[in-house]
Amino acid sequence: MNGDWQPTASIENLKNRARILQQIRAFFLERDVLEVDTPALSYAGLSEPNIESFQVIHSTDLLYLHTSPELPMKRLLAAGSGSIYQIARAFRQGESGRNHNPEFTLLEWYRVGWGYRELMDEIAQLVTTIIGTERLIKPPEWLSYGEAFNRYLAIDPLIASADELARCAEGQGIDLQADEMDHSGWLDLLFAEKIQPHLGRGRITFIYDYPADQASLARLKAENPNLAERFELFVEGAELGNGFGELTDAKEQRLRFEHDLKIREKRGAHCPPIDEHFLAALEHGLPECSGVAIGIDRLVMAVLEAGAIDEVIAFPLERS
Repeated sequence: MNGDWQPTASIENLKNRARILQQIRAFFLERDVLEVDTPALSYAGLSEPNIESFQVIHSTDLLYLHTSPELPMKRLLAAGSGSIYQIARAFRQGESGRNHNPEFTLLEWYRVGWGYRELMDEIAQLVTTIIGTERLIKPPEWLSYGEAFNRYLAIDPLIASADELARCAEGQGIDLQADEMDHSGWLDLLFAEKIQPHLGRGRITFIYDYPADQASLARLKAENPNLAERFELFVEGAELGNGFGELTDAKEQRLRFEHDLKIREKRGAHCPPIDEHFLAALEHGLPECSGVAIGIDRLVMAVLEAGAIDEVIAFPLERS
């Protein structure tokens, strides 16, 4: 008999996943953070060059499944919602593997009036509550992006050229199959291959202040516009989340979207419409805030010490 109808996660793991979701909701209820629900479908797609949205036809309209609930949540912030969170399904094309499924679950939250360091402190509280101090035996660690490169590769990522980064990769034994990789691409490769595996061992590690060309939707640091108020968190070598001191300038955000679309066009990738509703919300006024998206599936994997995402979700794509 074909057993593909059965879940890949054990029932016990699914019960633990449900318990973790209850803990998350209790955490935010205690802190008076509002739970919200926003659409998964949109007329606008993501401009990010390295992430692909699923396209859906509705009648004669082309729609997009969101890759995160970020933009509509920020519209709620601009409308006066105050601090909010959401546990949402998200969808990304081509993301399959040990740590990836094309359909996955995100916890996303925004704190109005908070700086990104304040938000990192709250993230540490939540993740410690969920994973427990028996596993997180050391206090959280904060490393700037530059400090991480200097510690593990003895190179300054802010001043090293693409050629210098390529030579560093070669010296680290990385297989060079990327002759046309740019500066940002080399940084991503070196970080993923030679820095990330060291991060979050027995603790939560935050990497913060990324280069400005990796800012995404983060604002640039006022005292150093070469850096962005972006951070990521890691536990046992796995990236669990990505957060920002949020950009509130509508004009700057439009320029970033247009820049991303030019990259996509150059690569021959689909160029979705810009989210004009979101830009209108920014023009109306997004309050000063910081936000983060944490992968629920990866968080559950960390709690249960699971080796693959299939162990913590009922039905991955292959069994959907």
